[in-house]
Amino acid sequence: MKTNWHVATAAEAMAAAQFARFGLDVSVQYGANQPEYDLMITDGGEFLKISVKGSADGAWGLTQSQLAKLGNANYHGAADAWLARHKPRTALCFIQFKDVPFDAMPRCYLAWPLEVATRLKSASGGRGDTVLFEDYRRGPRAAGAGSVERIPDEWKLTQQRIEEFLKAVGGNE
Repeated sequence: MKTNWHVATAAEAMAAAQFARFGLDVSVQYGANQPEYDLMITDGGEFLKISVKGSADGAWGLTQSQLAKLGNANYHGAADAWLARHKPRTALCFIQFKDVPFDAMPRCYLAWPLEVATRLKSASGGRGDTVLFEDYRRGPRAAGAGSVERIPDEWKLTQQRIEEFLKAVGGNE
């Protein structure tokens, strides 16, 4: 993919397609930089807002702007500030294109903002990070040297995972 715009556009389309394949109704917000979410899914009863994050390099930069606002290396504070921007009915769908042939589906994950913030804080041996890695081993000179950052298997976008999310928001406004 050529640019970040191509990655973001393809990711949003792939996420919408996957949710539709699971039999959900999907409403897509079009245009760049939509507030809070990119699409909405519903099973006819409950609904969930989905913020789609695409990547072609194995990682998603999430909290760099929050870290810059804090003016120091407060990775935990940046994760907390990022988390505070998300509302209860919003989940994140991560789409990964790295090493995926053009005739194959990308890897897709679904997570709550709290799950993501927790992962960001535990990264780099507990120091924290601004980047969520799909599968990455820290180098010998890095903070948290030798540790592996990996998205949990339970985050994989499955019918069961989606049903759990929709059930969790049931009754919440």
